[in-house]
Amino acid sequence: MIQKKVDFWNATVANLTLMALGSSAPEILLAVLETVTRLGKCPGELGASTIVGSAAFNLLVISGLSIYAVSPENDTDEDRDEEMPIGVKKINDMRVFAITATSSIWAYIWVWICLMDQEVDQVEAWITFLQFFVLIIFAYMADRSSAKTSEKQ
Repeated sequence: MIQKKVDFWNATVANLTLMALGSSAPEILLAVLETVTRLGKCPGELGASTIVGSAAFNLLVISGLSIYAVSPENDTDEDRDEEMPIGVKKINDMRVFAITATSSIWAYIWVWICLMDQEVDQVEAWITFLQFFVLIIFAYMADRSSAKTSEKQ
């Protein structure tokens, strides 16, 4: 019987879960602590504001700094693609990038939809929670699809 090796590590899934959780852990912990200490009372704004502010900072400032860092004088990587001009970086997996970029924009739209009535009910909370797993599944499928396409070439 021939056994096929199954690789359980996927960099896309790891980046969307482990890295996101690690970088957002302080905001998540703050939101959970504030919620638990205020059960039965009017919820505070600190937790939600910290999470939204951190996400906006990551999306806008970190992206901007990353783009700025791609300059000819900083491009000394010996593993870089020689076909690309110096100072230009290439997105290797456009499918995963498109899914995560669309999900990032959708997340802000979804928060706006949820907060239009100034409250978040349990259905909205569960839908928000489940959307994360939908993102992970779609990104994983796109990553695997890209890997299969590159193997054929």
